Amino acid sequence: MLRRLQGVQRPTRDRLVRALALAAVAAPMAWCLPAQAQDSEAGGIRLDRSGSAVRKIVPVEAIEQQAAQEYEQLKQEAIAKHALAAADNPQLVRLRTIGKRLLPQTARWNERARQWQWEINLIGSRQVNAFCMPGGKIAFYTGLLDQLKLTDDEIAMAMGHEIAHALQEHARERAAKSEITNLGANVISQLFGFGNLGNMALGTGAHLLTLRFSRADESEADLIGMDIAARAGYDPRAAVSLWQKMGKVSQSGTEFLSTHPSGRSRIADLEKHLPEVLPLYARASNTTVEKLPPYRANMAGLGGAPVDSGDDDRQKPLQR
Repeated sequence: MLRRLQGVQRPTRDRLVRALALAAVAAPMAWCLPAQAQDSEAGGIRLDRSGSAVRKIVPVEAIEQQAAQEYEQLKQEAIAKHALAAADNPQLVRLRTIGKRLLPQTARWNERARQWQWEINLIGSRQVNAFCMPGGKIAFYTGLLDQLKLTDDEIAMAMGHEIAHALQEHARERAAKSEITNLGANVISQLFGFGNLGNMALGTGAHLLTLRFSRADESEADLIGMDIAARAGYDPRAAVSLWQKMGKVSQSGTEFLSTHPSGRSRIADLEKHLPEVLPLYARASNTTVEKLPPYRANMAGLGGAPVDSGDDDRQKPLQR
């Protein structure tokens, strides 16, 4: 991979790698959200997000193709274990019904969502986990539904959150940063015009199901997920109870918490933005915010969100 810079001494190559990483992260990227998402009359979450140009290292088609391959592999493994829910499974029907209401709201955040071949599947496992891969490949584990006793509103918040990761291309950005680490000087040579960027293959470090998002990514997914779900007619206050429930299972070492950093500020951030999304929910429910009934969780004794040791660093993934 380093052939093009074989004549450069290693200290120099290392400095170039670091320089590339810093320049790519610092470079602003224009986000062309649909006008509806930026229109103040539409209400809802308004994000002024300066994305990193580093994601351009990985072509969007490449990340979506890899996602489809990994998703199919996961499904085949679940089939072999008799763990993939049949189409008439009541919980899967429930998930797909909720998904059908959420998906029409996605294009306002990413026009490519109109082209995605969306899938929603349920895997029988005690894992407390769910995800949406690039290209709209969604999976929930029964452990998330059963252990947290999720309501439809809470499922919508969890699904909206996962969909938001895909819409905002968080996995693409994380994979690109992984490629910088793995390919180093080869990436530099390609970015400076010494190679065909579109032909670059993803390395093993970009395995999509093991990528860790930053707290900034998580916060963005929270807010966009609430917006999507509220527009679809689901109560955004359920986002708070969802993470309160996560706090109750945080001591069990769940897979969901290893890939979804929580932190002290998460619930506070959700509550701060509720006034922006409650009108969307009220409008979808043909009522007003003032007439919404008080929110009541279906579990007692809910506390705060779990805390991790790296909570104050919004750019670092969860560390335990």
